[in-house]
Amino acid sequence: MPVRRLSKFKLLAILAILTIAAALAPTVIAMASDEPAYSVELKDGDFEIRRYEPLLAAEVTVGGERSAAISQGFRMLADFIFGNNTSKTRIEMTAPVTQQPSEKIAMTVPVTQQASGNEWKVRFIMPAQYTAETLPVPNNTAVRIVAEPPKRFAVIRFSGWSSEANLAEHRDLLVAWVKSKALPAAGPPVAAFYNPPWSLPFLRRNEYLIELTG
Repeated sequence: MPVRRLSKFKLLAILAILTIAAALAPTVIAMASDEPAYSVELKDGDFEIRRYEPLLAAEVTVGGERSAAISQGFRMLADFIFGNNTSKTRIEMTAPVTQQPSEKIAMTVPVTQQASGNEWKVRFIMPAQYTAETLPVPNNTAVRIVAEPPKRFAVIRFSGWSSEANLAEHRDLLVAWVKSKALPAAGPPVAAFYNPPWSLPFLRRNEYLIELTG
């Protein structure tokens, strides 16, 4: 009888572990996606100064409230990467890279959002293997392909939901840190999101970035 009880306990433990693993799997997959190449010049707790390599991004400009704007922008950009382009190429938001009759390419993270007056710029960063010449052309003229040169950013990394309160708190912390270090800011803060919506809040990776001159 004790052996049976122990067996049941082990079975329940295994089921619990599998349940937790299933819940965490989407986050692991999201983090397995490529992200833009950068080097860290300075690290100070949750703050960093990073130098990013040149990159390509697909971008749309959307008006309205922040969360609604990023949802609308996400849908427009997803339409482009899932095949609404001149070559009907699908750029999936998963890794690894696979070759099939319809080319599938792992998409990079993060998705970024930046205020521009009363509008928002929403971006998907394109995989590094693409150039401006080889990236498929969007069929939707609202989707722009933007080529960015090397840039330096001050960055704060934080977890939790992308609520207005959480974002505002960490945006203000980054702005204050940049001022305390007398760093020359070249633009407004940019929010960056790395995880799918179902990720647990304490495992989520969010960032704010401020471009620096020089």
